[in-house]
Amino acid sequence: MADSTSLSIPVTQAIAARRSGGGLKGVLRRRAIVGALMTAPLIALLGGLVAYPAIYAIYLSLLSRKMTHFVGLHNFILLLHRDTFHMVVFQSALFAVTAVIFKAVIGFTLAHLMHNVPSRRQRVFRGLLLLPWVIPLALSTLGWWWLFEPTSSALNWLLVRIGLPPQDWLGDPWTARFCMILVNTWWGEPFFMIMYLAALKSVPEQLFEAAAIDGASAWQKLRYVTLPMMRNIISLTMLFSLIVTFANFDIVRILTNGGPVNTTHIFATYAFQVGIQSGDIPLGAAVSLFMLPVLAVSSFFVLRGISRRSQEAM
Repeated sequence: MADSTSLSIPVTQAIAARRSGGGLKGVLRRRAIVGALMTAPLIALLGGLVAYPAIYAIYLSLLSRKMTHFVGLHNFILLLHRDTFHMVVFQSALFAVTAVIFKAVIGFTLAHLMHNVPSRRQRVFRGLLLLPWVIPLALSTLGWWWLFEPTSSALNWLLVRIGLPPQDWLGDPWTARFCMILVNTWWGEPFFMIMYLAALKSVPEQLFEAAAIDGASAWQKLRYVTLPMMRNIISLTMLFSLIVTFANFDIVRILTNGGPVNTTHIFATYAFQVGIQSGDIPLGAAVSLFMLPVLAVSSFFVLRGISRRSQEAM
């Protein structure tokens, strides 16, 4: 009897453990189903607004101008033989890379200045510095266009008042490019500032105290403490801004509309001109897809670097 009783106890415990395990699996399975159902609308929305248009754009780029037959890579080859498209590639790279660098440097500087401001005043300054990012881009670009417009330019009015000749801000290619980069930097810099400020607040103060005890200068603290701790957020912010800046449309469309003589077109505005205004939708789709490999390669290397650094930190 004792043996049978002692044997029945482990059997009972095994049955109970199996039941509890099955119950846990059931709960996890139900949670997974509920989670999938709750994310299904968002997945469907992303599929309808992102995935489907991207796939359809690839399909359109492989068709003839009248969209009647398949031509393969003919539209891409045609673009590579156009001098105007070569200028678009140069202008897009210059505009995106320069603007992102300026936004990163200015945002990093402002974040450090804001980090040293007392918390009560910091809210006010933070709100004021976020205003350019909050205002709709098309509306703020119209204000900048009024500043640069040659016939009623506020900047030219100031130049004349101090005895300098007025400038054709949007009539010269390099001056127009500078104006575009300036407006994009002014609009996108608050995003960098708020991201870097959040990263700075997450850096432990003990690291700066230890560096100060070791006699580190301000530059050494920045190089060996701040930058290594913020490296991932700096990479992600610059990658996100690079993607958004490459796809920018409002600034170029309102300020210059690609002029003078197509010297300030970027991928988005040139694709609109070729595809919508000129009626060659497949060629416009090919223009818009040209930046996809560049952004894909950039994203791959940046995300791989972040993943490696995260694994080394663990």
